[in-house]
Amino acid sequence: MLRSVAVAALLAGATAAWADTIEEKAALCGACHGEKGLPEDPVTPIIWGQNAGYLYLEFRDFQKGTRKDYRMTPIAQYVVQQDALALAEYFAAKPWPSTGAPSAAKADKDAAMVAINSVVCTSCHLEQFQGDSSIPRLAGQERDYLAKTMTDFRTGARANNPGMSDLIHTVTPDQLIAIAAYLAGL
Repeated sequence: MLRSVAVAALLAGATAAWADTIEEKAALCGACHGEKGLPEDPVTPIIWGQNAGYLYLEFRDFQKGTRKDYRMTPIAQYVVQQDALALAEYFAAKPWPSTGAPSAAKADKDAAMVAINSVVCTSCHLEQFQGDSSIPRLAGQERDYLAKTMTDFRTGARANNPGMSDLIHTVTPDQLIAIAAYLAGL
C-alpha cells in the first residue's frame, strides 16, 4: 500500500512537471491501470476501452471528492478539465483487454441472473453489459474490482451514485459475489 501511495504522489507531481502530451500523461496511468490495459492489482479497474463519458465523470467525482481512492484522489487534483476529457477519450479508444477470466460456474450464473433480472441491471448497463456513454462497461471487468465496487456501494464507502447504492441493497452478499463472477467472465 505504501508503494501505491508513493507512486500516486510521484505521478501527481510528474504529471505537472514533465508530461506534455496526452500519450505521456496516459503512460503515467499505466503504473496502476497497466501498461497494456491490465492492472496488476485485481481491485484496480480496467480503463482501456471503457466508455469515455463514464471515465470523465469518475475523474470529476475524484476531483470533487464524491468518489475517494487513496491513489486516484491526489492524482485527480492535478488534472485540468481539458486533460481529463482528453484522457477519457484516449482510453476509450483503446481495445478492451481480456483478463482471461473463466465463465462463471452454473450456480454463480444462475444466482447472478436472478439478481440481475430483479434489479434490471440491463436497463442501464445494456444487454451485453457494455454500458454506453456515461454508463460503465462491466463485461470482462476484473472480478475483484466488481465485487469491491458493489460492496462499496452497499456500505456507502462509494457514494457518487446514490441510485446504485439503493439498487445494490436489493441483492444479497452472495448474489453480489455471483454477479461479479458472472460479469468478469463475459
